[in-house]
Amino acid sequence: MPKNKPKKFTKNTMQTAKRLLRYVTSTYKKEFCVVLVCILVCSVASISVSFSMKFLLDDYILPLVGQANPNFAGLYQALTVLGCIFLMGVLGSFLYSRLMVKIGQGVLKRVRDEMFEHMQTLPIRYFDQHTNGSVMSLYTNDTDTLRQMINQSIPQVLMSAITILVTFISMLVLSPLLTLLALAMIFVMYVVAKKLGGNSGKYFTRQQKDLANITGYVEEQMNGQRVVKVFNREKMSEQEFDALNESLYASSSKAHTFASIMGPVMGNIGNILFVLTAVLGGVLLVTGVGGLTIGTIVAYLQFTKSFTQPFMQVAQQFNSIIMALAGAERIFDMMDEPSEVDDGYVTLVNAKKDADGNITECAERTGLWAWRHPHKADGTVTYTELKGDVRFFDLSFGYTDDKMVLHDISLYAKPGQKLAFVGATGAGKTTITNLINRFYDVQDGKIRYDGININKIKKADLRRSLGIVLQDTHLFTGTIMDNIRYGKLDATDEEVYQAARLAHADQFIRRLPDGYQTMLSGDGEELSQGQRQLLSIARAAIADPPVLILDEATSSIDTRTEKIVQDGMDNLMKGRTVFVIAHRLSTIRNSNAIIVLDHGRIIERGDHADLLQAKGTYYQLYTGKLELD
Repeated sequence: MPKNKPKKFTKNTMQTAKRLLRYVTSTYKKEFCVVLVCILVCSVASISVSFSMKFLLDDYILPLVGQANPNFAGLYQALTVLGCIFLMGVLGSFLYSRLMVKIGQGVLKRVRDEMFEHMQTLPIRYFDQHTNGSVMSLYTNDTDTLRQMINQSIPQVLMSAITILVTFISMLVLSPLLTLLALAMIFVMYVVAKKLGGNSGKYFTRQQKDLANITGYVEEQMNGQRVVKVFNREKMSEQEFDALNESLYASSSKAHTFASIMGPVMGNIGNILFVLTAVLGGVLLVTGVGGLTIGTIVAYLQFTKSFTQPFMQVAQQFNSIIMALAGAERIFDMMDEPSEVDDGYVTLVNAKKDADGNITECAERTGLWAWRHPHKADGTVTYTELKGDVRFFDLSFGYTDDKMVLHDISLYAKPGQKLAFVGATGAGKTTITNLINRFYDVQDGKIRYDGININKIKKADLRRSLGIVLQDTHLFTGTIMDNIRYGKLDATDEEVYQAARLAHADQFIRRLPDGYQTMLSGDGEELSQGQRQLLSIARAAIADPPVLILDEATSSIDTRTEKIVQDGMDNLMKGRTVFVIAHRLSTIRNSNAIIVLDHGRIIERGDHADLLQAKGTYYQLYTGKLELD
């Protein structure tokens, strides 16, 4: 597998860090202020211990040296004060550590909530372009990197920054000359950190993407294990995984190599500063330059450790920081994806008719639905009864502008009619149903629903009027009753039973040990493919929509079950407009119209008898002289 060149740590990294920090400060503003105060107390306490070395030596210890009867009272008092300051630092450290756990978990909860909330608004196009595993990795791998950064790295960096500032001021007060040496070493540290950090950052960004690729591949292979084993492709799958794993190994190794050597390098630079400071301080003390005392030198040497230690601590947290920022960048990329645009203003409402047949809106459910159409020009509102009249006018569409899928499609389905689409894979059958749902919007042409341009209908209301049964069924974790009721959340138990009977699912459900209360998991893997399809049909039935879309709904059902399901589907389709996509031509013989598609164009249309008489493509398909790809 070709290896992509690792992406450099982007210029948006600082913006990502600021945005992540805003999550922390805005979610727990008061708690974060307390954390800052506690960190300040800890830093001051730590510096006080180092600063006290000067006064303990010069004012208390050295004056007592050589005395016959030394008085330790002043020393004891100084040590007591120093102990109290140190105790305050310990308490501050304990308090901010506890608070950061609360802040970290709370911020992660908010991030996950906002991610999932935004994900629900994304268009189908986003999920067509991203694998399930890649999206799942955002909620697992990437959010987990934030946890360690928020709980440990952020407070450590804040403490280090405050410690460096306070220590630098103290060093400057003690000896401006020695501080010049410290500044020179700071510059060296900065150059080293920039070089190592830049290399580490770009590989950590690559590592998170490689991790998402592996997650997506494993998820795909788990779902397709039966196919893998049927075709004996275990070895090939292993080789493909090894290639992905090798890429992750390479990026991860390089990322951690650069990040891991930063700590030791910083530590050795700090040791060099300590030695140089001791040598220069001794020379200044002996020569009398700078007014240094033994206490001042000892305290200053302690400060060099305190000064370089924060750099080392930040270097130790560098792995977590870079990984978290790489993960946060991926998370924010998803959260910045544009939501599905909905400019519709026509809504679906409950309605009733008066004695004159006029439609009026009402709050209660009457079984009659109407489109509420406000007219912006004059401010009036009209109501159109929902009947299920769907018409296409000169429609052209492509998923990308440079590759059109449908060309000049014009067709109609009157209320109660059954319209079937036939054609090879890629002919555009499913695309037509995607356009009816407004999963995608047309580039050219129009679709009218009960005479209304569907672009004017709010997507949620449009989809409420449509029932869909897909070839690939999806069942949620829960009882069978819950899964059927998913089509109508306020449905009664009796309505669930009725929908199951319509789909001929009731019989097999009652044979299960717990009947309708049987728990399903793993997409209903306890059931056969045909049984899952029956539940999907029952879920569409309970929604009671005026328009049905059946995308090869019986393709996974055996011939015997197909006859049973077809009878139920016929009952379900009565009085409804139905769009059917089917490879089994026997299921569409009773369609009012059959549309034959080829490369996005309509090449034949008519009912079963007419098309057989024409002896064109449909005739060849039906008689077996031509097979669908």
